[in-house]
Order: sequence, then C-alpha cells, then structure tokens
Amino acid sequence: MIRIEDLTHVYPGGRRQSPRTAVSDLTLHVPDGRFTILSGPNGSGKSTLFRILCGLARPSRGRVLIGGRDLLADPASARALMGVVFQSPAVDKHLSVQENLMIHGALYGLKGSAFRARLDEALAWTDLTGRLGDRVDTLSGGLARQVELAKCLLTRPRLLLLDEPTTGLDPASRRSFLSALTRLRRERGMTVLMTSHIFSEAEDVDSVAIMAEGRLLAYDTPQALRARLSGDVLVIDSPEPDTLAARLRDDMGLGAIRHGDELRVDEFPSGIDAVVLLERVLAGYRDLVRGITVKQPALEDVFIHVTAEARAARRVGAPESQETAA
Repeated sequence: MIRIEDLTHVYPGGRRQSPRTAVSDLTLHVPDGRFTILSGPNGSGKSTLFRILCGLARPSRGRVLIGGRDLLADPASARALMGVVFQSPAVDKHLSVQENLMIHGALYGLKGSAFRARLDEALAWTDLTGRLGDRVDTLSGGLARQVELAKCLLTRPRLLLLDEPTTGLDPASRRSFLSALTRLRRERGMTVLMTSHIFSEAEDVDSVAIMAEGRLLAYDTPQALRARLSGDVLVIDSPEPDTLAARLRDDMGLGAIRHGDELRVDEFPSGIDAVVLLERVLAGYRDLVRGITVKQPALEDVFIHVTAEARAARRVGAPESQETAA
C-alpha cells in the first residue's frame, strides 16, 4: 500500500540557521492490510514523514507510492485513498458530533440515504450513538478522538494515517482507541500507519518502524524486534551513570548504554546471566546504584539498543543499514 523509496527532506536554512535534514535516504514498504506504527523520539523525523505522506510537504528527493499511485506526480489520486487523523484536532468543537460528520460527508458529496448508511457504518464501533447531538467540546478526550476517526471512515479509506492520535488521552482511553483501530483494520482490511513516541503502543501491532535523527533504524514485527535482544535486560538507575558506565566497562568489560539516569546492559559475558550480574553490580558498586532490576526486553529496550548501535556506527564512519522488509 505504501512504498517509500530513497526519501530525503531537507529544511532550508536561513541567515542564522543551517539547513536541517529531517528525513535521510529512507526506504520503507508497508504491505496492504498491515497495521504499522512509526515510532521514535521527538525530533526523529516522524512528523515530517507524515506530512509528506499526507501531501502537505514535498520532499527534497525520493519517491512515494500510495496504492500504486505516485503521490508526487498525481497527488489527488493518491490522497483519494487516504483518511487522515492529525495530532491537532480537526473537528469544530462548537458544533455537534452529527454536524461535524455531516459537513465532512458533504465535502465528499455524501447526502441523503447514502450519507445515513455511511454514518451508521462509521459509528458502529464507537460509543457515540447516543451523543450525536452533543457539542464536541462537551465530550471526553477519548470520545472526541472517536469523532475524528469516524469522520475519516465516512469515505471508506483504504489507508488510514494517524499522527500521534493518543496524545492527551488517559491510559484507558488510549487502550480503547488502539483496540478499535486493530478491530477496524481487521474487519475492513484497511492499511493503518500511525506515528507514536510511546513504545508500549506498538507491542501488539503487525509491524514497527523505528526512526531516529531522520533515519530508519529498524523495521520488523514486534516479536522479531524484541528477539534482537537475546535475553533479559539489566536496568540500573544511578546518581552518576557516566562514572558507573566507565567502571563497568573497565572492571567487567560490560558495554552499558546510558538512557537518561539509567544504564542498560543487554549483552552479558559468556556463562553469566542477568541475575548473577545484578548481584555482582550490587556487591561492587552499591554506592553508585540507586535502583536495579532485571526485565524482559520491550520495544523501548530495542529502540535504545539500535540507536546506540547507530551512534557507534557514525562515530567510526561505518555505513548504516536501512531495513525495509517486515
């Protein structure tokens, strides 16, 4: 459904600012019917890539195909296949739920019985049936997001693009929204591409693309990504993480990855497991340990691992690979 080939986008500089590369030589193929999350920290290039996919920005170079349509050469044809949920609300909060949906339907020529049929279809999965006459600004954050998604579904898109749609939602609303997306993708056969910097949201989707500093670092199923870390992860909270990392390296030959005030160790010496290592760290460096735990690897751990590898590769001038098949 989505084919991105050698995509680069550079924001031009000015008198006081140098040009900035937001997306660099990115190649990514998302098959039809797949639920994919594009994840990474703020500033990783996710939002720029999203704007390009929506047709709101033209890349410096590269090619994008949506359902076989060239987004750059024939944007109207490609956009006709899409529904888009932006990070910022795109509904009128002073109008009712039904008024917002009617206006959107009218923009696509939907009225009368055709609109009512699409409306019933778009609302079938929501909790909005009894709230159609309510103004949007009286709804909870989760229900307001449901209005945004129902609006997109009126046009029966083949591709649904969502830019961090769970921002501002409480945990229960976030889980409900993600469950609804998964169900809709399965029932309607849509392709879903959603950006998120919350790695826990990507644990149960079909595939995950991880970006950092404009580059694609990894793209695979969540299970395959977690399998990159062969065992447990030792997480150490330290008041002096750099000092502890240096001592672990010099004394024990451990490569600890710093993430904030935490150190993560995901590669252990032969014959030593995470529990044994935990005991040795506590015995030898108790004054540098504020908290320590052993955990199963999650996608956040994979992200920390692959970004550390990418930084190390750049330091030694090694070429970085871009993984394009899940």
